[in-house]
Amino acid sequence: QVQLVESGGGLVQAGGSLTLSCAASGFTFNNYALGWFRQAPGKKREFVGALSGGGSSSAYADSVKGRFTITRDNAKNTVYVQMNNLNVGYTAVYYCARPRVAYTLTSSPSEYAYWGHGTQVTVSS
Repeated sequence: QVQLVESGGGLVQAGGSLTLSCAASGFTFNNYALGWFRQAPGKKREFVGALSGGGSSSAYADSVKGRFTITRDNAKNTVYVQMNNLNVGYTAVYYCARPRVAYTLTSSPSEYAYWGHGTQVTVSS
């Protein structure tokens, strides 16, 4: 079965950096784009970014462009998001997700069929 397990969350000071990982299993990893989403308290889950299966195409939310970079290691079935220059507005639970359809790069949560349990990122001022 498809499994996605995030790690790397924690407490970081404003201006700091953090890298999250998502280890995947149960499917042909390089056939699928992987996406990152976040959900802050009281807010809807929102798209952060996504990276294609081969790593050549990406999409990012405007709010994270220039701050976040998504990479993947297909040999390790793992996708990462490096987050730089964080501020308190980035405090949220971060989720990785896999789309329902292979070879699909999308920002729409409804296109994602599998989700990890999330990892908490807290940015202190």
